[in-house]
Amino acid sequence: MNKRTRAIDTDTYKLIIATMKTGFEYDGVVYKPNERIVTVLVLEYNLGLRVGDILNLTMESFVKDGSRYRLDIHEQKTGKYRNFTVPVDIYSYIRDYAYENGIHLRARMFPITERAVLKHLK
Repeated sequence: MNKRTRAIDTDTYKLIIATMKTGFEYDGVVYKPNERIVTVLVLEYNLGLRVGDILNLTMESFVKDGSRYRLDIHEQKTGKYRNFTVPVDIYSYIRDYAYENGIHLRARMFPITERAVLKHLK
């Protein structure tokens, strides 16, 4: 069976984020809110990066370029170098996340695996 990846619409994205922020109950099992997974998903959606690339980010990955910030990464899957501007509101969001969680400049922001993210999404 060949599974195809499909893009989700904005309403579905917002529903997923809201559900992950508040927690939910499914089949009698209570799932707690998970801000770490929410942050990974917000970055994936807004930056267009794969989960594996997001999990390798550090605060040093974001480079100040005048009044803007850019992200310099080598994509894990393709090995290609990418350099692009990060919206200021996304940078502020990720900076606040790092500060609130005591994440140092060189430390990985998300010390979890791709499998953990996918498990939470399931």
